[in-house]
Amino acid sequence: MTQSPPLDLQAATSTTHTRFKTLRRRAALACTLASVLTACGTPPAVTSAEPTPKRLVTGLAGAFGSAIGPGDALYVTVTLDGSIRRVDPKTGAVTTFVSGLPIPFKPEDGVGVVDVAFIGNTAYALVTLVGPDYGGNSAVGIYRVDGPGSFNLFADIGAFSLAHPPKPDYFVKSGAQHALEPFREGFLVTDAHHNRVLQVTKDGEVSEMIAFGNIVPTGLAIAGDTVYMAEAGPIPHLPETGRVVEFRPGDSAATPVAAGARLLVDVEFGRGRTLFALAQGFWDSTFEGAPANPNTGSLVRAEWDGTFTVVAGPLDRPTSMEIMGNTAYIVTLGGEIWTVDNIASPPSGK
Repeated sequence: MTQSPPLDLQAATSTTHTRFKTLRRRAALACTLASVLTACGTPPAVTSAEPTPKRLVTGLAGAFGSAIGPGDALYVTVTLDGSIRRVDPKTGAVTTFVSGLPIPFKPEDGVGVVDVAFIGNTAYALVTLVGPDYGGNSAVGIYRVDGPGSFNLFADIGAFSLAHPPKPDYFVKSGAQHALEPFREGFLVTDAHHNRVLQVTKDGEVSEMIAFGNIVPTGLAIAGDTVYMAEAGPIPHLPETGRVVEFRPGDSAATPVAAGARLLVDVEFGRGRTLFALAQGFWDSTFEGAPANPNTGSLVRAEWDGTFTVVAGPLDRPTSMEIMGNTAYIVTLGGEIWTVDNIASPPSGK
């Protein structure tokens, strides 16, 4: 006959069992917490804090603006020869989409065809600093591309700028346009010299949407009727003046979204409505319009608290970017295209 243990032994056994369950629950909790990094019982892997840029294309000296176009290909403007190149985003294969667009009287002074955008399958090229007031003999504005060597002036932005100068006036009368973005069947255009955003209708009519102080507007992104705009900031392009702002048609001022990155040149939405910006980097030149120092740029992410977090870098004088899926395609002034994968993390990256 089996006898029951003494009461004190029962109590000890019960206490031991209770402690074991408590330790097991603690171990299970520790395992659950550890599982966010690795499987329980397996040492955590060492991971990079930032995605690593990978070079996709070289040899496009003078590359500047970009867009996603027909066939989900990347289209890149090349200022030195007045062309737009089509780039396969998977292989990096490059072909010429159009050539012969206007170039500056002195190509070394820049810039020429600075950006490209599509409405349907039709490409439109933004061309700047090629007019008589800058030593050239071409029209400043938006050109509609009709074929590999065929294009026509769609919107004469230079003529509008001469007839409607900003206040105060600036030394390049026709302006220095930077970015082209489809909007309401037409386009929005930033003028980094005249510090304003122009609206162009589907018929090519130009008007001023909003004007600013000396903030140097650059890249654009659109979400419905809300316009997101990058600001390089005035010389010397300090971090606190590198901002992304937002505004709507009819607004007289923009609302800050995030600040703290040097010489912002572009802004784009990624997965999960995550907002990214492209910072060209540290600037210590002696003249307006000069690029940042080599290898000081970065891809940054706007945070809810109004700051930026560096996603990838250093980058060498980036000029524009596009985002496809969860990959950023970054164009640099030296003629390269770099990819950065997995830029948006869960839950934003889902």
